[in-house]
Amino acid sequence: MTNQKRRKDVRNVAIVAHVDHGKTTLVDALLKQSGAYQFQEGESTIMDSNDLERERGITIFSKNASFRYKDVQFNIVDTPGHADFGSEVERILKMVDGVLLLVDAFDGPMPQTKFVLRKSLEMHLKPILVVNKVDRPNCRPHEVADMTFDLFCELNATDEQLDFPIVYASGKEGWAAMSLEDERKDMTPLLETILHRVLPPIADSEQPFQMLVTMLDYDNYLGRIAIGRIFHGQIRSGDPMVVIKHNGEVLRGKVTKILKYQGLKKVEAQDAMAGDIITISGIDEVKVGETLASPEKPEALPTLKIDEPTISMNFSHNTSPLAGKDGGRFLTSRHIRERLAHEAMMNVGIKVEEVEQGERFKVSGRGELHLAILIETMRREGYEMEVSPPKVILKTIDGEIFEPVEEVTVEVDPGYQGSVIEALGKRRAEMKSMHAGSVGGTIRMEFLVASRALLGFRNEFMVMTRGTGMMYQNFFEYQEFKGEMPSRQSGVLISQTAGNAVAYALWGLQERGEIFVNPGHELYEGMIVGVNNKGNDLVVNAIREKKQSNMRSSGADEAIQLIPPREMTLEFALEFIEEDELVEITPKNIRLRKRHLTENGRKTVARQAAGKRLSSS
Repeated sequence: MTNQKRRKDVRNVAIVAHVDHGKTTLVDALLKQSGAYQFQEGESTIMDSNDLERERGITIFSKNASFRYKDVQFNIVDTPGHADFGSEVERILKMVDGVLLLVDAFDGPMPQTKFVLRKSLEMHLKPILVVNKVDRPNCRPHEVADMTFDLFCELNATDEQLDFPIVYASGKEGWAAMSLEDERKDMTPLLETILHRVLPPIADSEQPFQMLVTMLDYDNYLGRIAIGRIFHGQIRSGDPMVVIKHNGEVLRGKVTKILKYQGLKKVEAQDAMAGDIITISGIDEVKVGETLASPEKPEALPTLKIDEPTISMNFSHNTSPLAGKDGGRFLTSRHIRERLAHEAMMNVGIKVEEVEQGERFKVSGRGELHLAILIETMRREGYEMEVSPPKVILKTIDGEIFEPVEEVTVEVDPGYQGSVIEALGKRRAEMKSMHAGSVGGTIRMEFLVASRALLGFRNEFMVMTRGTGMMYQNFFEYQEFKGEMPSRQSGVLISQTAGNAVAYALWGLQERGEIFVNPGHELYEGMIVGVNNKGNDLVVNAIREKKQSNMRSSGADEAIQLIPPREMTLEFALEFIEEDELVEITPKNIRLRKRHLTENGRKTVARQAAGKRLSSS
């Protein structure tokens, strides 16, 4: 084997873990110790810079940071832990030579730990195990380390990968140690472990320039910006370069700007060489997974393998009577088309197809959360739209229909497991295991469930466990279609006419089921105002006022006591709606509505559907 040239002054490492196991906090501690970032008083996590990330407490978008330690450049990439953002994890691992696998010292390995570790091992990376949060009460760091070793074995790690170092840490308190008995001072033990156990990047600056594009950004002045790692050669500002497209086409361009990471900031550089993670501009047509190369020897690097989407939804412009009244700035199909095209370009986990002459757009992603984040981002940017219920993407293989199946892990208090097993049993779930959970006294169960059966289940699960249960899901594989699944058992209350909701009318309706609107809310015909527990849809008058007369009533008027309505969230709305319903999304409101607003329109569609069923039988 020929000796490979390596850059001893660089270490490229990704940090991967289950949701909420402390990745972002640990990166913050490393940046703080290295002096790469000065924290302001009261500031918490700096890596989660997006508003949605701060609100939800999860990492959605991967981010790069760098700092120097002992004259070595450490490039650290913080990755999402949720499986719905797996395309981000896959791209990032292509840029690095090692990973820090974080595991909570109390919870132990969780479903997303398995997901991110499997991706790392498949790419032949050698992980460093960081048992984090060892400052938590009742933590069990040694037991967690053993459980993680068992997970490595389950995922068929090589002997080299099984020989992983273990670092115990508290990202919150800013210290790491090789043993629990060692002094708890700062992050130096972790930095030393990265320095000695993560391989320096292979970097031959004499070879022709090659860089794999793993992320994209956009600048109003520079245009499309490519982010990635240089695998071979070097590049200078002003040099000619080419992009090798997925179809083999070669397009020419010129480097207009090179940016390197310094702490969390990007600073302009005149040149860069193999091993560097950089941002480069100069070719507007570049896409994720394509190669930037030298014009003298344009050769493509192996492309990125991205998991296929499993869930799709239809997006269209808002057609409700209240369209444009909630402060939306982007209201037309053209606006939505341009925004979705931009998203598909930047986010390789999203696919967009036009249907009905560009009036509707089929958007496919990795899960409900993946698409919900896109919708929430668009509404905050001023878009108004309607979206259909999520649908799983089916595949036909050799004439047989296959559907996506997920590994589901639930952790519940004793007494709730029977209800959960019964509910998932109705959804044709297959139980894999049941044992004691990580939290004292809880029960952890693992199932294989069709993705289709899980649509709408999370809300039912939280009601079933009175808000105490935890549920995680990961895509497992495509399996044969499992037949009919139970649908929503309740009907809905549909507004009969337009107007403002009246407390007296809502008071009379709330005995039928949960109400979604407050008194004074503007309603329109066909809008869904609540749940009808009896199972069928019911058209109601929610703007009816109490009749007044000059006659004294024989008894005292009953005081109107309204149960507070459900706060309408995007997640609940997407899980709740059925095939003939839509979610109306505006910057200020989330409303539920029937696809056909008038009662006559709904009856006509129902008759046509019944006629088709009769003719087909």
